[in-house]
This record gives sequence, C-alpha cells and structure tokens, in this order.
Amino acid sequence: MPKDELLERVRDGGLLAPGQAVVVCLSGGRDSVCLLDIAVELCGSEKVTALHINYGLRGEAGGDEQLCRRLCQRLGIELTVENASAPREGNVQAWARDVRYGLGAQLASAAGARLAAGHTASDQVETVLYRLAASPGRRSLVGMPDQRGILIRPLLRARFTRDETAEWCRARGLRWCEDASNETDKYARGRIRGQVLPALRSVHPATDENILQSAELLRDEAEVLEFVVDTALAGKSEISTEHLAALPPALARLVVRRLAEQATGSLCPQAAARIEELIELGGSGSGSAALDVGGGARAVIIKGMLAFERSPRRAARRSVEG
Repeated sequence: MPKDELLERVRDGGLLAPGQAVVVCLSGGRDSVCLLDIAVELCGSEKVTALHINYGLRGEAGGDEQLCRRLCQRLGIELTVENASAPREGNVQAWARDVRYGLGAQLASAAGARLAAGHTASDQVETVLYRLAASPGRRSLVGMPDQRGILIRPLLRARFTRDETAEWCRARGLRWCEDASNETDKYARGRIRGQVLPALRSVHPATDENILQSAELLRDEAEVLEFVVDTALAGKSEISTEHLAALPPALARLVVRRLAEQATGSLCPQAAARIEELIELGGSGSGSAALDVGGGARAVIIKGMLAFERSPRRAARRSVEG
C-alpha cells in the first residue's frame, strides 16, 4: 500500500494532528518505530518526544536502546531513557506495562501532551482472543480502546496491521528490533499468534476482520448499556434490593458492578455474581448487613438499601513465639 495512503488513514483517525504535543512509547519494535515516524510527519518534530524503557530483561536490551537513540537523532526529536529493574516474582509483563504507562503519563502530563502507544489491529485481535480465554463477560470481548484519557493508539484506530507497520518502516528505510520471545510459545500472546490464529484462519479467512468488527460493535453497544445503568440508578449511589430484584438479571448485574466499581475505583467483576445473596440479605428484615464481594468491595445494606464501600484492610497477623 502506498505510503501516502497509510499516512492518510492515521490522519483521518484524528488522534494525531499538526501542532499537537505527543509522547511516543518507543520500544524499538516495528510498531513503535512506525508510530514515531508517523507522529513526526503529522505533528512536527518539535512537538514529538519519545520514551524508551530499558527493562534489562533481554540480552538485546542494550542494542534496542541504542537503536532508539539513533532513530530519535535521525528524526531530530528528544528521547527520554529510563532503566527499570523487574521484580523477582509476579507478572513481569504487567509490571512492565505499568512502568511504561506510569512514566509515560508523567512525561505527557508535564508537557501538556498525549501519550501514544503503538498497538495495532493485529494486537487487538490477539487481545480479544486472550481475554476471551482468560476471563468471562462482555468486557473480555471489547478489546483495547483507541483512546482513554491522555493515552491514544493512533495505529489501532487506523486499523494498521503488523504487516503494514513493517511495510512502512521498509519504505522509509527505518530499522527496528525484533523480540524473539514474541515468536515463541513462552507467553500466552505468542501461543495465540502462532497456534490459535492460524487455526482460526483455516476455518475462515476473515477471522481477523470479524474479530475486529465484533469488538467495535460491542464497544458501541456498551455505551447504550451504560446509559441504561445510569437510568436505573437515577444519579444515586445506592439502590433498594427490592428494586434490584425487579430488574432484568443482566441489568441488575451491571448495576451492582457499577456501584462496586464506583466505590473502589477499580474493576470488580466478582460483585455481579453475588446478586442473589445481596437480595436475600436485603429482604431478611435485619436492620443492616454487610458482605465482602471481592475485588476490594464491601456491600452494605441498611433498611433494604444497597450501597458499596471499600473492604477494610485486614491487619497483618502477629507471629507468636513460644
């Protein structure tokens, strides 16, 4: 596809515009290299900066950093490099993501800029399949938003594929680094890319497009559902268990989850599964009751009215010496 046509798709997406300040998350991979070059083309080099995190997790990490430095020098933009040490335990990928977006948000906020990540349509397809396998519910199927707060994903909105970002880089004479772990089955995403997607494409050649369209439709429908929940709550942060019992089950689940997540400020998918217990507590005739529903949320029922609060932290147990 001609370079101008690819550029036009990103321009039409409206997330990158002339004179707009943007901080690009630059790993050195093809997608982020392509994004950085396009951001310079559309916004102007004086408005673009880049952030590279050297996690030191791979033997090639030093080479990746040097590639990013040379690229930014060639494009005439400022590069911020941060070093981070991975925890010995836990989900390293989730930790790296938190570090990247945390530092990126700080830089972008200080500069009055947006933070741009290089996710593509290919990443979206893999994300939807992973979430579908790993967690239940509608949220699993909507994928990543192309914009949330200051975070933007211009290549995702423009429906760039991984092959197209490579095509852009080759046409522009831009080098990128390859993470060999992406092509192995070490991580779930690699197994989806190398095993699940090829099998699905053998069933239907339009697999990727159908998944993308489904995610987009579900995100649109999610806005309607949020409006229905707003109507059911009528601007309140509580609801009677009698009213809750009278709602259609799907709507009741959405209402309970909304109240729990408003109280905790984080996702509480477990809360929706406790509706029957909450309705029973509300109709028990007792003056008040409380129930921890998971995700750090506690349901509190007083005179038949259901509200949520954060679950109190448990005190650490003291060791007892004999």
